[in-house]
Amino acid sequence: MHRTLKDKGYSIGKKRVERLMRDKGLVGRVVRVTRRQPGLRRFKAAGENLWRLEPSPTQLNQVWVADITYLKLGKKWRYLATVMDAYSRRILGWSLSRERSVELTLNALSHALRGRSLKSGMLFHTDRGIEYMAYRFRDELKKHGICHSVNRPGICTDNAHMESFFHTLKVELIRGRRFRNEAELRCALNSYINQFYNHRRMHSGIGYLPPAVFESMAA
Repeated sequence: MHRTLKDKGYSIGKKRVERLMRDKGLVGRVVRVTRRQPGLRRFKAAGENLWRLEPSPTQLNQVWVADITYLKLGKKWRYLATVMDAYSRRILGWSLSRERSVELTLNALSHALRGRSLKSGMLFHTDRGIEYMAYRFRDELKKHGICHSVNRPGICTDNAHMESFFHTLKVELIRGRRFRNEAELRCALNSYINQFYNHRRMHSGIGYLPPAVFESMAA
């Protein structure tokens, strides 16, 4: 909040912002992100976390991360798969489906690949879900010269970038809101991800810049 006010031209101290928020009873929304990983045991021995052996990315298209989360629609679930550039924190591609399948993750990957110039050997980090460990998905990565890196068994923090994004998404868009149908949910996701998150939302990990702005400065 303090950084947003400064960027809008207000001259105000951080402690004053904290005091005013406290006086008005304003606090940040914090929620617990729902996590499920069917099929984890089946793939427990497969794959290796290549990312933890590498330094933090220093340029675009060096490390991409991806994951799936559950979104409630009425009494049913919808599944959101996303792909992020770990350097810029930009969401490059996403896909929403009624089924958690390899088609879901392949669609998100396909959107992410559009307009990006990749070098052979780029890391693509995911968890050990069956949608990422499936032969069809791994073959698609190999076709583009991408190296697949996966979480260590049972350690979801290995993919902290995506965990953080899903937490932010659910706090700012999903929790406390009801969507009448899938079309309304999809429209809200498109507006939040493609317009707000990528182009307007400041990110502390990249100098309080929106991902798209950070990418334009890094290009």
